[in-house]
Order: sequence, then structure tokens, then C-alpha cells
Amino acid sequence: MPRRHMHITGAEGTALRAALRDLRTKLGVPAAFPVAALAEAESAARAPRLPAEDATEIPFFTIDPPVSVDLDQAMHLARRLSGSGFRVHYAIADVAAFVTPGSALDAEAHRRVTTLYFPDGKVPLHPPVLSEGAASLLPDQTRPALLWRIDLDSEGRVEKADVRRALVRSRAKLDYDAVQKAIDTGTAEEPLALLRDVGRLREELEAERGGVSLNVPEQEITEREGRFFLGYRAPLPADGWNAQISLMTGMAAADLMLAAGTGVLRTLPLAPDGAVGRLRRTAAALRIDWPHHVPYAELVRSLDPRQPAQAAFLQECTALLRGAGYTLFTGGETPTPAVHAAVAAPYAHCTAPLRRLVDRYASELCVAAAAGKAVPEWVLTALPGLPEEMAGGARLANAAERACVDLVEAALLKDHVGETFDATVIDVDEQEPRTGTVHLEEPAVVGRVESAAAPLPLGGHVRARLRQADPGRASVLFTTD
Repeated sequence: MPRRHMHITGAEGTALRAALRDLRTKLGVPAAFPVAALAEAESAARAPRLPAEDATEIPFFTIDPPVSVDLDQAMHLARRLSGSGFRVHYAIADVAAFVTPGSALDAEAHRRVTTLYFPDGKVPLHPPVLSEGAASLLPDQTRPALLWRIDLDSEGRVEKADVRRALVRSRAKLDYDAVQKAIDTGTAEEPLALLRDVGRLREELEAERGGVSLNVPEQEITEREGRFFLGYRAPLPADGWNAQISLMTGMAAADLMLAAGTGVLRTLPLAPDGAVGRLRRTAAALRIDWPHHVPYAELVRSLDPRQPAQAAFLQECTALLRGAGYTLFTGGETPTPAVHAAVAAPYAHCTAPLRRLVDRYASELCVAAAAGKAVPEWVLTALPGLPEEMAGGARLANAAERACVDLVEAALLKDHVGETFDATVIDVDEQEPRTGTVHLEEPAVVGRVESAAAPLPLGGHVRARLRQADPGRASVLFTTD
């Protein structure tokens, strides 16, 4: 689900980077990998467990940000020979080919749980020799993978899905801008051009079942002439089409595990009472038209993340994604809950094993289910502890994200204490109407605000004076007269 990943460019050697290093220490973020784990990773990189099947004839490609080298997924799309529908091959990095259950490397992955993202870099789940090397689906490299084959009808509905181990070879590493340009200009060859066709069909099916994908803008921090600037990168349509392939695979994985009677689902309850009402107030504050007869999911799909007010609203919408977790089930029992409210269907995390621990186990469960074989004992042994491990990793990731937002915004504004900014009041505390939240027009900052006298005008434009911006110590605070 969407996260606010932030990036810094041109800020090498600044106090902000030093503060970010201090933040890692304060949060207890794992540092270097243990010597034993690194040794095992080096050995596994030289001699992974390879599958017998060879699928290297399929011309896969990857779509990721230009700087990414930890490539979990590669795809190939084609029209079915019957002339109706599509066939999607989706290759997922096979981490189990490199990590031995019970090893030092395995234990370290269970300690880290997930890759952590900071504005100045990441703290990986696996050593880079694997995550950015031998296990990554880099171009022109033969790799072991979990190979999904998903057949779709002409409307994009899944007719059949299976997964097995195979060797694969990516032919190209593409980025979102290049993909969008190639598709828009008509220069994309069919396997890539079909991403738009399949992606749009899957988006229509998502709308039909009441699901919603948030096109949350990505915060970007840059430095020019010694000053930091913050803005948003609006997702491209290609981002959404690519995400639909992953979502489709996660839904297929959930169906496989449910049919087999053993699995681990990614679940999300319905939004709590009052959450949508709060978003309606925020929409009104940002002057976003939300008629009462229009469902939340329909509104979100109509928003343009390139518009500042709508980008701010999409950020606020992530509040409805809180409460996600993992639900285990065994022995053919019906899990409760079984549905991810945002997906509006059963769903599983299985497409990012280089960056998320649970995906390795979900993949093993799916391979066993597809082959009609027993689940490996090492998977069954680890399953009971996975939900709490993943919850702990999520808590750390969320704490890091919140702290990074506070730190970067304070760093951006630290030399402007006492100055006033044009802002919109996007939320007011119902218990204390003189306290709330403002969205600055420039830079793209959302911060706490306190009124000295009158209640804050929800939806109103104010001149907000910056009272506090202390990087590493406190979040930004604004006041109004």
C-alpha cells in the first residue's frame, strides 16, 4: 500500500544527513549485517539452489525507478493464442533459493523483517550482494524465480493462475517515465503496450468491486544554493498499470492459499466510524467537490495528484489504510478477516520478497498449493510468528516515516522561524477548535497549527506564522493571530 517515500538530491555532507544518521541510531534501526550472515549471503550468491525448469526464452522486462537495483518483479504480457484475452507471465525473485531456513542469514531477515526507507537511502532486508545482486532480476542475468502464469479473459478477469519455480532472464530494465512515453507515443512493442490494456481493464474491475488504489504523490526534497525545497512527484498512469499486475497476482495468491486451506493473507478492516466523515471535512477544507451520493472510492479515482490540493487530500486518505495486518489460517478454516478493504477482495503479499519477509513464505505456500504438494515444514514452523514479526517491522517503518517527515520539514523551515506563509486549514480538533492542521502552499508542508484567540476556520485561508522548526527535536508548529 502507498507510503510517503522521500528522496534527497544535492544534499551530501549537510547537517540534514547527519541528523538522519542520528535518527537511525535513536530508532534502533539495524546497522551492518552480522559477519556470519554476510558470509552465507556471499556463498549463496555463488551457488544458489536452481530450479530444473528453464523459462529464459520469455523476454521479461522490469519497471522500477531508475536508481532501483533491488528488482523483485519482471513481467511479460501477450495475447492468448485463442485470440481472446491475455496471458501474463510474472516472475518474482526467489529468495528461498539463497536463504537456508534456520541459518544466520535467515535469522537476520527475521530480525529486520522489512526494508526501511529513509530520504537519504535504505536499510535493506537482505545483504546487497543478494538484494541488489544475485537474487535481483537484473537485465541480462539468469535468475531463479517464482514464475506466475495468469490467463485473463477479454475483460481482464482471471481465468486460471498457477506458479512454479523456473529460471528467467530479463531483457530490459525500464523506468516509469520511459514506459509512459513509449506507450503514449505508440513506440512500445506489444508486450509493453499491453500493460496499458491490461492495466486499464484491471482498474475497471477494481472500480466494479469497490476497491481503490491511492495515487499518493511522492515527496521529493532537493537542495539548491544551500536551501532545501520540497515538492511532490505525481504518479503516472503507468505506475498504476504496473501496480495492477502486482495486485492481481496478490489476489491470485490469496485464492490459491484459500483453496488449499493454509496461508497468510494481507487484510484490512473497513474504515472506523467517523474516518470518512473526517475526510469529507478535509475535502471541503481543500475545496474538493465531493457530492454526498459519490462513494469514497469513486471520488479518489477522480482526483489528479498533480494538483496540490488534491495531492494533499490523497495524503490524508492514507488514514483509511491504517489497521492492516496479516491473517493466518490452517486446516481449511475460513479466516477472519479474509478481505482487504482497499482491494475489496482476499489479497496476499507475495510480490516483493527482496524487501518484505512475509512474501517469501506466501510464495512457498502458493507453490505448494499450485503443485498439490505438502507445505514445507520450515514454512509451517515460521507461520505462527509472522504476523507479530511483520507488525513489529511495520511499527518501526511507520515510526521512521513519521520521524523523517518531521525532520525534513523542520530542516526545510529552520531558517524561516518567525516568517508567515499562505496556508489552508485542512483539519480542526473537535475538542479544541483552536488547534488543527494547515497545508502550506509553498513549500509542500503539512503541519500543526495553534490559534492565539479565535477558533480555526476549517477550509479557510490563513497566514500561518512559523513558531517552531527544530530538526531532530520537534515537528514544525505554526500559529495564527
